Amino acid sequence: MSAQIRKPMSKRMKTHIGMVLPALILFIAFNTIPLITGAFYSFTNYRGYGSYDMVGLRNFIDLFQDSRVGSSYLFTFKYAICGTILVNVISLVLALGLNSRIRFKSALRGIYFLPNILSGLIVGYIFSFLFTYIIPAAGTALGWKALSNSILASESWAWVGVLIVGVWQSVAMNTIIYISGLQTIPADVYEASSIDGANPWQTFQKLTLPLLLPFVSTNLILSTKNMLMVFDQIMSLTKGGPAQSTESISYLIYRNGMDGGQFGFQSANAVVFFVVIVTVSVIQLRLTSKKEEQL
Repeated sequence: MSAQIRKPMSKRMKTHIGMVLPALILFIAFNTIPLITGAFYSFTNYRGYGSYDMVGLRNFIDLFQDSRVGSSYLFTFKYAICGTILVNVISLVLALGLNSRIRFKSALRGIYFLPNILSGLIVGYIFSFLFTYIIPAAGTALGWKALSNSILASESWAWVGVLIVGVWQSVAMNTIIYISGLQTIPADVYEASSIDGANPWQTFQKLTLPLLLPFVSTNLILSTKNMLMVFDQIMSLTKGGPAQSTESISYLIYRNGMDGGQFGFQSANAVVFFVVIVTVSVIQLRLTSKKEEQL
C-alpha cells in the first residue's frame, strides 16, 4: 500500500504561519517560560541571586500565616470591588451619552479616550502632584480643612486617591466596549418600545440592559482582572504607603521579590494570586452566562 502523498503547503497557509509564529514565540518567551520558572521557584528558598534549596510547600504554608500578605489581599479586593463597580457604571453612562444624538460626538469620543493612551505611571505622577500640592493649596486658600492635607498622606483615605486614578484611566476602554454593544442593538427595538409607551428607564431596564448583557460580562471580567492587578498607580502615587495601607498583591510581589530577598516566597504568592484571578474570572463568567441564558 503506497504511502499517502502530502500536498505542498499553500502560500496562504505559509502566510498565516508566518504571521502567527512570531507572536507565538514572543508569548512563550515572555509569558509561558516565566510562568513555569516562577512556579518552580515557588518551591525553593531562592533569594533572587546565589544558590537555593528546595523547600517543598513551606512557602505556601508561610504565605497563609503572613499578616502583611493578608492585608495586601484585603486591600486588593476592596480596591477591585469598588473599582469594578465604578468603572462599569461610569462607562455605561458615558456610552449611553456618546451613543445618543449629541453634537461633537466624534470629538468627545476622542477626548475621553486620552487617559487610556497615557502610561499608568505618567498619569499617576500627574495626579500625585495634584493630590500633594494643587488640591491642598486650593483647600487652604478656600479654608476647607478636609482638602488642606494630601489625601495620599492619610492611612484611611489614600486608597481613595489610588482608586480615583485607576477608575479615571480604566473607564475609556470599557466605554468603547459598551458603545460597540449599543451599536449592535437594532433601532427597530427602540421604535417598538416608543410605540408601546415605555419611558427611558423602562426601555433601558427591559431592552437595552438585557441586550447589552454579553458586553457587560466582558467588561466585568476585564475590569475585575485589571483592578486586581493594580500596580502602576500604587508605584507612582503611594509606593504602598502610608504604613502599607495601599500595598496591593502585585506591588508586594514586586517589592519584596525583587528588593527584599524573598524571590521564592513571592513566587509562591504570585502562583496563588494567579489561581485567585482565574477563579474569580471563571465564577464571573459562569454567573453572567446563566443570566444570559435566563434572558
